[in-house]
Amino acid sequence: MSSVPTSSLAERRKRFRAALDARQALLVPGAANALTARIIEDAGFEAIYVTGAGIANTLLGAPDIGLVTMTEIAGVTGTISEISDLPLVVDMDTGFGNALNTHRTVKVLERAGAAAVQIEDQVFPKKCGHFDGKGVIPTAEMVQKVRAASEARDDPNFLIIARTDARAIEGMDAALERAQRYIDAGADLTFVEAPTSVEEMRAITSALSVPQVANMVVGGRTPLLDQVALAEIGFSLILYANTPLQAAMRAMGDVLGALKRDGNLDAVRDRLAEFDERQRFVHKDAYDALEKRYAVE
Repeated sequence: MSSVPTSSLAERRKRFRAALDARQALLVPGAANALTARIIEDAGFEAIYVTGAGIANTLLGAPDIGLVTMTEIAGVTGTISEISDLPLVVDMDTGFGNALNTHRTVKVLERAGAAAVQIEDQVFPKKCGHFDGKGVIPTAEMVQKVRAASEARDDPNFLIIARTDARAIEGMDAALERAQRYIDAGADLTFVEAPTSVEEMRAITSALSVPQVANMVVGGRTPLLDQVALAEIGFSLILYANTPLQAAMRAMGDVLGALKRDGNLDAVRDRLAEFDERQRFVHKDAYDALEKRYAVE
């Protein structure tokens, strides 16, 4: 087991593009830190979503309301890219400003190790796609952001995902029209956020020619479908953006609640990763080998 990736960024991006072109509903869990990325990779997934909401929740202890900065996103992306062989889909929110800011953000995130970035058309400060009270910028303004993102990349296999939140504000027809405009501006994938029925999900994949993204949010507005059903509808990329985080939050609450109540861990001992399991997840054996290799004799 290696402590560092064995594939280049170019190889990861090429592999990821091919997986999306197959349109088989690739499942991509989200990570807000390198440990979660390690566990996702260990579980056998083929890509990781660097989640802005997860970073807001874990790094800032705040909700997903546009408080995370480009520097913070880039830092997490670089940390995960350093230790994982999986391609990274990075949530870049609204691009952190206008088209010029978007251009620079893409440059920074490509350099940090992203294989794809997702930019959305919400008014800044943005909100979680399943929150109320969202607003969207004019279509023409987002078109220029997508154009800037497309032209900023150096690797042709670095993918631009354009997300629209217009479904909840302007309706499905307007959302589909926006998505098509973003495709025309250079988006490689589009992501119509928060459809509310299977019929709307089918309308998305039928109307738009490029690979499509679906977001499975427990408690959200979109029907929770399994991978087979999503592939049959025609989706390429399925985000489970904060499933690992939600699982960890529940587990931490349960275990710490028991510790506070009982003064010991007897009732929840089976909920804890063993010491050796913890070291396996962080590849301690690989670091031990490096330490031995560079030891002064």
